[in-house]
Amino acid sequence: MSLPLSHYKILVLGILWWSNLFPQSYKDIPFVQDRSIQFEKQKTNSRLLGVKTDSNKNINVLSSQGLLSPWEKKLKPNSQYRPLENQKVIAIETYKNQFYYLTQKAVLSNTFGGKFYIEHGLENPILLGMGKNESFLILTENDLFFFNKKGQLNISLDLNEKPLSIKFDNKANRYLILTSKHLYEFIIQDQLLKKVYNGSGFSSLEQYMGKIWVGSNQGIHRLNALNFDLEKIIEQLPHNEITSLKNIDGALWAGSTRGAFKFRTDGKYDYYASKRWLWDDEVIAIEKGPDQSVLILTRNGLSQIVFEPMTLEQKASYFQEIQRKRHIRYGLESSVKLRVPGDLSTLELIDTDNDGLWTSMYLVSELFRYAVTQSEDAKRNALEAFVAMERLSTISGIKGFPARTYEIDSYQKSNWNKDSSYGTWKKANDQRWVWKTTTSSDESCGHFFVYALFVEIIEEEQWKNRAIQLIKKQMDHIIENDWYLVSWNGKPTRWGRWHPDYVNSFPLQVGDRRLNSTLILTFLQTAYYFTKEEQYRDHALNLSRLHGYEKNACRPASVIGYEEGQYLSDGWNHSDDEMYFLTAPAFVKYAFDKDSRQRHLKTVASHWEIERSEKNPLWNFLYASSGGKDFDLEESIWWLKEYPLDLIDWKIENKHRKDLKKVASNFRKQEYVEVLPRDERPHHLHNRAYRNNGGSGGFKEYSPYIYLLPYWAGRYVKAIEPAPSIKE
Repeated sequence: MSLPLSHYKILVLGILWWSNLFPQSYKDIPFVQDRSIQFEKQKTNSRLLGVKTDSNKNINVLSSQGLLSPWEKKLKPNSQYRPLENQKVIAIETYKNQFYYLTQKAVLSNTFGGKFYIEHGLENPILLGMGKNESFLILTENDLFFFNKKGQLNISLDLNEKPLSIKFDNKANRYLILTSKHLYEFIIQDQLLKKVYNGSGFSSLEQYMGKIWVGSNQGIHRLNALNFDLEKIIEQLPHNEITSLKNIDGALWAGSTRGAFKFRTDGKYDYYASKRWLWDDEVIAIEKGPDQSVLILTRNGLSQIVFEPMTLEQKASYFQEIQRKRHIRYGLESSVKLRVPGDLSTLELIDTDNDGLWTSMYLVSELFRYAVTQSEDAKRNALEAFVAMERLSTISGIKGFPARTYEIDSYQKSNWNKDSSYGTWKKANDQRWVWKTTTSSDESCGHFFVYALFVEIIEEEQWKNRAIQLIKKQMDHIIENDWYLVSWNGKPTRWGRWHPDYVNSFPLQVGDRRLNSTLILTFLQTAYYFTKEEQYRDHALNLSRLHGYEKNACRPASVIGYEEGQYLSDGWNHSDDEMYFLTAPAFVKYAFDKDSRQRHLKTVASHWEIERSEKNPLWNFLYASSGGKDFDLEESIWWLKEYPLDLIDWKIENKHRKDLKKVASNFRKQEYVEVLPRDERPHHLHNRAYRNNGGSGGFKEYSPYIYLLPYWAGRYVKAIEPAPSIKE
């Protein structure tokens, strides 16, 4: 299909622009992606006590009312071995990856013909520890009993306090026994029980990296394995009330009353807490699970943390399916509310103030996907979303004024009370529909952002022209209304204001002066770039010459700060960052001359420098598309890898953590020295940086475009290369 010369030039210039920018790239090889599979306890009066798995991938959960197994998101009674149903199982251990059970009467296993069955003859046994050659140790409330490999009682000793944990040290041929106040060593050869370490509040015991680790209610005691000397009490942990310790494949895991965490080699921790990861946060036991998974038993359920190879593109495909299945309303990107917390079957699609902006960001993800892969599915989705956004600009009946959103009358959700007047909602010409007024600069930013890229990427002339007309009509509306968005009542909206009296009323330190100057200049640049109508260039030059807009826009972002008593100056506005970076590529690329492009890139770079600590790949890749050479590719990939697969808005807290280094109170509201990975924080949009605590408790699902846009932006600017095996 042939293109008009002007559109062909746009396409060629666009290709040349992107191709010269990016020396950095990441090859999308599989990484390890974690996710949680959860199983709920059925009986509320049942206590969960322990969990084990065997070489056949069976999982046994010990409860106060018998053995359970995970099945279809529930912990259900295990009736696999019928003889066990009639016995009270007190403890489960594994020996050579097979189950061994302690009952009131015997120690037994169902492996190798079921021949291992030793009646112990003890009253009230509580713990079992398997040793070498099927020897074992049984602990009662106050005593210790060792049985040799022939199943004969070899020795009994007084312990005189209740044991909590038992660990066989194969290398030293000894048992370590923990009580709430003491650590004991039982040396089998000497048949000697020694008290080797004292303390209080002990809970758990493990061997790791040649040391003995003792969990307590005030952290973890690390002991020398030879002489039991205390080397360190580790208290700077995600939570220091420890309930469980487990060495799993050379990595130490700890359970606490507020979640579980894994020790990393860099001295940090992978923290698993909240309903995103665990049925509840009160950890009882941690064990190795099938297929390199980790089993975390809590008071009310079992969570299996699964680790699977996945590429960033496979992750994008996973999110793409969710986006289309659950987050599209009339072609617009849609927020999702859950009537029952965490239950996706109760979802409902709801309108928001910023449906235009969120849809523009989703639509651009589809445009980037189409540009990179030539997927007809991506193109079809992009065209559908474009038509939905186009309707935002027509349903109001006001030329060039885009509605915030629209809905069938009486089904609108945001700012709506059925018993009140329509308020911010107005009837459309089609009386079946209503549209939302009060459109803001956020919305205008989204419209100009997406329409420019739509013209650059979609090939067909008729579609390009429709997008250019939307740019023109919205730009003309602002110009004809004296640099305001003017709604149905003839008045400017609260946040759609670019008039010099408004923009220059702010001191230099207030970000709105710089941002609004940047926005309106970019809108005018975009309109001129695609229409070549001189009026748009003239207006931009006049705003700059007469009112200092170019000077405002080109000030470094470092000028933004607190101005006492000044409106909009109480803290850094991260929504402004979103508008700024969505605008930045056009601000640079569509500048009127080379000198302007250089000035614009310099000020964009100053903004990006301030934002680097967020490690946000969307900001980084949009900065790259503006011309930035070093755009923190490694940090961007880290963010994408750490983004959780579970999109439900669970309540998540980090304020109790002792492992995080805080910074002094600051204007940007940054709380810690380093931003936390996204899978340890509450879900939030790109405009809510540093959010470490919060969440609705499972009453909403966040939209997948939050991942999809930065991923496909990375692909579009060639910062991310697909794995060799993935064919585009």
